[in-house]
Amino acid sequence: MSSNPTTTAPAGGPAAARPSADFTHRQIITILVGLMMGMFLAALDQTIMATATRTIADDLNGFDLQAWATTAFLITSTISTPLYGKLSDIYGRRGFFLFAIAIFVVGSMLCGLAQNMYELAAFRAIQGVGAGGLMSLALAIIGDIVPPRQRAKYQGFFLAVFGTASVVGPILGGFFAGADTILWVDGWRWVFYLNVPIGIAAMVVVARVLHLPHSRTEHRIDWPGAVALIVGLVPLLTVAEQGRDWGWGSGRALLCYGIGLIGLVAFVFAERAYGDEALLPLRLFRNRTVAVGSGASTILGMAMFGGLMTVPLYLQIVKGSSPTVAGLQMIPFVVGIMAGSITAGQLIAKTGRYRIFPIIGSTFMAVALGLFATIGADTPLWKTMLIMVLMGLGLGGNMQPMITAVQNAVSPREIGVATGTVTFFRTMGGTLGTAVFLSVLFNVLPSKIQSSFSAARQTPEFQQSLAADPKQAQILQQATGGGSLDDTSFLSRLSDVVAHPFKEGFSNGVHVVFLMALGIMIVGLIVVLFLPEIPLAQQSAQAQRAEDARAAEEAAEGAHERSGEVEAGTDTRTVSAGQGSHNAEA
Repeated sequence: MSSNPTTTAPAGGPAAARPSADFTHRQIITILVGLMMGMFLAALDQTIMATATRTIADDLNGFDLQAWATTAFLITSTISTPLYGKLSDIYGRRGFFLFAIAIFVVGSMLCGLAQNMYELAAFRAIQGVGAGGLMSLALAIIGDIVPPRQRAKYQGFFLAVFGTASVVGPILGGFFAGADTILWVDGWRWVFYLNVPIGIAAMVVVARVLHLPHSRTEHRIDWPGAVALIVGLVPLLTVAEQGRDWGWGSGRALLCYGIGLIGLVAFVFAERAYGDEALLPLRLFRNRTVAVGSGASTILGMAMFGGLMTVPLYLQIVKGSSPTVAGLQMIPFVVGIMAGSITAGQLIAKTGRYRIFPIIGSTFMAVALGLFATIGADTPLWKTMLIMVLMGLGLGGNMQPMITAVQNAVSPREIGVATGTVTFFRTMGGTLGTAVFLSVLFNVLPSKIQSSFSAARQTPEFQQSLAADPKQAQILQQATGGGSLDDTSFLSRLSDVVAHPFKEGFSNGVHVVFLMALGIMIVGLIVVLFLPEIPLAQQSAQAQRAEDARAAEEAAEGAHERSGEVEAGTDTRTVSAGQGSHNAEA
C-alpha cells in the first residue's frame, strides 16, 4: 500500500497537482510500523547487551576492556543525535532514517565478526552512528505527519517498543550468551547478527511507506559547531564512563575535563556565529518551552538512568535472580510506562492540555524513588514491583508529553532540531547520572558492607553458622575486603545467615543512590512547573509547511501580478504622453 498523502485537485493553477500534507489514520499506522521497526533495533541492542557483555569480553580475552564497547557506542550515538535532527530539517527525514538503519546494520554485522575487544569497540562506534538517528528521527517524523493534539497518542507506541525490548532483550542475550555455538557460529555473535534481518526488513518497510513531501532550502552546514561538539563531548563522555576506574582526579581525567571545556566553549562561539543555521541554534533556548524541556529532560535522564540502573543489581545480588530472571522481574516497570504513556496520550488528544502530565509524572517518579530508598534485604519482591509500576507510570506520563510540548512550541521547519535537542539532553543526563551514581554506589559499598558484617558478628546465629563451616570466613575475607562487585558468585557458597549481612549492606548502599536520585528529581519537578501551556496545533508540521509554502507562492504571484499592473500602467501613461506631445506639435 502506498503511503503518499491524500491528494486534492482544485480547479486550475499549479496547486492542482500538489499533494495534500494530511495523512489518514491508516497511512499513519503504516508509517508507524516502519518507524517502530527501526527503533526496535536500537532499543533491543541496548538491553540484549546487558546480559551478554561479560560473556563476549571473556571470549575475546578483554574483560578489563569491556567498558569501552559501551563507551564507544555511547559517544557516537550521543554526538550524532543533534546532527541527524539538523540535517533532516534541511534535506528531509526519509534519506537520513534509511541511512541510520543501514549504518546500524553494517555496524552490527561487523560487531559479529570482531576478533578482539578493540575491534568490537570500533564497530560499536559505527553502530552508535546509526543508533543516534533511530530515536530522534522517528519522533521527528511523527511530529511531521501527526497534529500535536494527536501526537502523544501515537508516540505511546514507541514506548511499547522499548518496553518489549527491555523484556525480550535480556532473555535473548542470556540465551545467545549461554549457547556455545548456533549454526556453527559462536552463540554471542548472534546478539549482533540478529539485527541484520530486522534492519533489512525495517529498511524495506520504510522505503516503501515513508514518502514525505519536502522542499529543500539551501543552508550553510554548521561543521565548526559539529567539530567543536565532538571535541567537547568525547572526552567528557569518556571520563564519565571510565572515571571510576581511572580516578576522578587522575591526570587522564583532568586532561579530559580540560579538553572538554575548551570544546564546549568553542561550540558556544560557533553556534553564536552561525545563528539560525547553527547545529543547536541558541535562539531556541530563548523559547521557554524548549529551555524547560531541555533542562527537565537532562534531570529526568539523570534520575531515570542513574536510579533505575541499580534495580537490576538489587534483584540479582539481594534477591539472587539471574540476569534473565531480573529482566523478567522488571516487567511491572514496563507495564507502568505503557499504561502511563497511553493514558497521557489519550487524555491529551481528548482535552488538548499537556502541562499537567509532566508535573504528575515527575511527582510519581519522586515518590517512587523515595519508596525505593526504603527497600531492604528482607523487603518482599511484590512491594518492589509495585514501586516499579509507580515509577513506570511517572516516566510514561513525562517523556512523550514533553516531546509533544517542545515540538508544538517551535516552527514546523525546526521540529527535527528541537526533537534532537531534547533527546540529546536526556541522553547526556542519563550518562552523567549513571556515571555519578555508580561511582557513589561503589564508594559507599565497602563501608556499608563492613558495617553490616560488624553488627552481624555479634549475633549468636551468625557465629553458629560460621562455626558450622569455617571456610565461609575465608570466603568473606576475600570477597568483602574491597567491596567489589566484579564477582558476586561467592554468595551462593555462603549460608543464608552469613550472606545476609552482605545483602543488607548492599541494600543500604543502594539507599544512598536512590536518595540522591530523589533530590535530583525534586529539582526536576520544580523545573517542570515552569513549563508553559501553549494551545496544541490542530495541523501536522507537514501540513503547516505545505500551507506556508502555498501562502508564499500566492504572495509571490500576487506581487508579480501587481508588478505587471504597474508596468502596464506605466506603458499606458508613456503612450498617452507621447500622443499628447504629438498633438501639441501639430
